[in-house]
Amino acid sequence: MFKPVPVAIGLRYLRAKRRNGFISFISLASILGIALGVTALITTLAVMSGFQREIRDRMLQMAAHATVSGYGEPLQDWQRAVEVALKDARVAGAAPYIEKIALIMSANSQPAMLRGVVPAEEDKVSVLGQKMVQGKLSDLAPGSFNIVLGRELAVWLGVGVGDDVLLALDDFRSSPVGGVQTMKRFKVSGIFEAGYNEFDKGLAVVNLSDLQRLLRMGEGVTGVRLKLHDMDQAFDVGRELALKLKGPYRVSDWTQDNANLFRALKMEKTVMAILLSLIIAMGAFNLVSSQVMLVTDKQADIAILRTLGLTPRQVMQVFMVQGSLIGIIGTVSGVVGGILLTLNLDRILQGIEKVFGVQLLPEDVYYITGLPTDLQSSDVIAIACVALAMAFLATLYPAWRAARTAPAEALRYE
Repeated sequence: MFKPVPVAIGLRYLRAKRRNGFISFISLASILGIALGVTALITTLAVMSGFQREIRDRMLQMAAHATVSGYGEPLQDWQRAVEVALKDARVAGAAPYIEKIALIMSANSQPAMLRGVVPAEEDKVSVLGQKMVQGKLSDLAPGSFNIVLGRELAVWLGVGVGDDVLLALDDFRSSPVGGVQTMKRFKVSGIFEAGYNEFDKGLAVVNLSDLQRLLRMGEGVTGVRLKLHDMDQAFDVGRELALKLKGPYRVSDWTQDNANLFRALKMEKTVMAILLSLIIAMGAFNLVSSQVMLVTDKQADIAILRTLGLTPRQVMQVFMVQGSLIGIIGTVSGVVGGILLTLNLDRILQGIEKVFGVQLLPEDVYYITGLPTDLQSSDVIAIACVALAMAFLATLYPAWRAARTAPAEALRYE
């Protein structure tokens, strides 16, 4: 098969045995360096993406994909809002809610988000009922003034099912002696564990009608929570619902409500990618060294090729082809190794724990006890492109030096 002369010579240099074994060793080190860097980067980003997905999924099990709430005042006609929302094929469920910051007091005190829900409707927008470890969500009957606490919150308060807690709200009532803070005693009827600290230590749930009575809201609610078939359409669905209701409403979605968290996770992933890219860069620097030594070793060959008619540009292409092939081999090896390592990482972790008799992610410390991975094709492609680009750039200087070789000077001492 016909090949351009620079490509044919570059391939021959790659296959040929070199007189200087040290050059071959440096070339092998370049391949291994690039391969290890690509493998490490693919695996690390897959693990970080896996943790992000796990955090997002656990958070969205309890939080709404989107909310439509009253602007500056309670949403009164929430039944109509739910009815209109459910007509949208993109909406999987809708339910009213009230949210209010409260100070919960018992043996200790802890501020938490107090959420009023309709127990029969809550399963449509969250998995709270499935996360109950003690009691049942249906125990939040209207007028019972029962409360369900997150597991960590209950432990901190030192209470269990059947105990009483005192709620103090940032809502004041006028009286003959001045403003009186709204306070009410509730009985703990259940405990849930969501596996996400923000909810396990910062959320308490009561019946919607009990909280309406406590806050004197009448039939009003804070808003309507929506669960969607596709969470990425959350804001568009919420905005369209607000427009259909024709009123001053506030629309928010899960990306806005947790923007700081996701920005922090994205920044962490970006910084980790930059740091691990230095391993690939180290392999590229080794490639520069091996190519410079190869150019020095092939001075006579370069001079002969020049006298046979090869232009400086073609000489440069010879060494760029040879160096780029080393980068391609290292990148492909790293991509294959990274994918295989990622797919088998959980089993490798279990093997290490079994051999050394340790538990790397103990259940009493971490909510996530396994090692979740999310191998994204976009990450793999981006890493491969970065590695190939570094390898290509590493060939430019040695190839440029080869192109500047003067045939007479190179053959003088041969």
